[in-house]
Amino acid sequence: MTLISIAPSDADATLVLQAAIDAVSAAGAGRVSLAPGLHVCGGLRLKSGVNLHLEAGAVLRPQADYDAFADNIASVIAEDSDRAMLLARGASDLSISGEGSIEAPGPTYVTGYDAEIGTYIPAKLRPRVLVLEDCTNVVICGIRIADSPMWTMHLVACHGVKVTGVTVANDRRLPNTDGLVIDSCTNVEVRNVNISTADDGVCLKTTRRAAGIGACSNVSIRDCRISSQSCALKIGTESFGDFDNIVFEDCVVVDSNRALGVFSRDGGRVSNVRFSRISVDCHETRDGFWGSGEAVTINVVDRRAERPAGAIEGLVIEDISGTAEGAINLVAAASAGISDVRLSRLNITQRPGVLGTGRRYDLRPTPADVSPPPGAKGRANAWVRGEDGRIVGVMDYPGGLPGLFAKGVEGLVLDGVEILRPDELPAGWNAERILVA
Repeated sequence: MTLISIAPSDADATLVLQAAIDAVSAAGAGRVSLAPGLHVCGGLRLKSGVNLHLEAGAVLRPQADYDAFADNIASVIAEDSDRAMLLARGASDLSISGEGSIEAPGPTYVTGYDAEIGTYIPAKLRPRVLVLEDCTNVVICGIRIADSPMWTMHLVACHGVKVTGVTVANDRRLPNTDGLVIDSCTNVEVRNVNISTADDGVCLKTTRRAAGIGACSNVSIRDCRISSQSCALKIGTESFGDFDNIVFEDCVVVDSNRALGVFSRDGGRVSNVRFSRISVDCHETRDGFWGSGEAVTINVVDRRAERPAGAIEGLVIEDISGTAEGAINLVAAASAGISDVRLSRLNITQRPGVLGTGRRYDLRPTPADVSPPPGAKGRANAWVRGEDGRIVGVMDYPGGLPGLFAKGVEGLVLDGVEILRPDELPAGWNAERILVA
């Protein structure tokens, strides 16, 4: 096995690092090891057979310049960006490991502050930290990634992936900084990952790209700790392809907005999904965020007339405990519907929030987020305020905030669902603990 060790340097090490990666790959297999200290780089292309290893104390610091990644073009555009700091395409037996860290230049991509919503205003073009496309036998182990300006780790159409012991620490005020995006991948294991971010924690997607639409199947996420201002453990909303055989279990969700979520929008079918043994801690957020303080949110909404949403079928949510300032929501607002759902042994303490935003349920993204109506105000793919002053897609519960709200769900089984509420219900709360419409 070829081993190349890279000494730290304050100078731009892009050419040195890329040459070492190329040499190890050409030799068949080996390791590029970054010694303790600072390593500054532009875009890097990871290749087959290469283990990029960050030793304890090693810091890989991508440059704070979008143009530095002009040669690292990803096939999936995310929030207007098609670039990655680290990119691999069609590689096999690829790994990133070690106790070192990748320090991304997230603050560089902040252009202002939205006081109404409570988030930074991001630059239009922001690179992702790591994008792996069409790769097989991938291992990401042990590293820490901080201050991503956009999605942190994006796995696209990969097969055979293990992500273990990774830490993501992003600014909780910078939108679109998802921790781990598993996009149209198969046979994926995620273990012992610790993520704190402003956007989704672990998110499964099936996006549309030139190579076609793929499925996301045989994915397990276990023993993770997630703190998210959006949805901690999520499927969707990009859902052009199917999702099947997905498991989230033995996880801890802390200081988050939504805890568990499944969102169908783009034609793909969601089936055989299980959430088990998860503790939740959910707080309200301002209306600029999707949802507010919900332990569980499942919904189906048509957002494109030419491609109606797919069905959600065969869903098990069991052994969930903790606190929430919103309700549990299961809403089918499209003909595909939600069916065959079992909620077992849920023990949730519902408490009032200080914002009051949890007293409404949220169906975003809606058609208005794809094509905002005339006169609308807001930020693309975030929030749209109509002429009536209300956020489009945010709906009033009939009769006030319940503990659980289900609408248009077929085959719903509730077994041991306990929702502890205040003895004296706050203003705007529904007297019905469980409301099925």
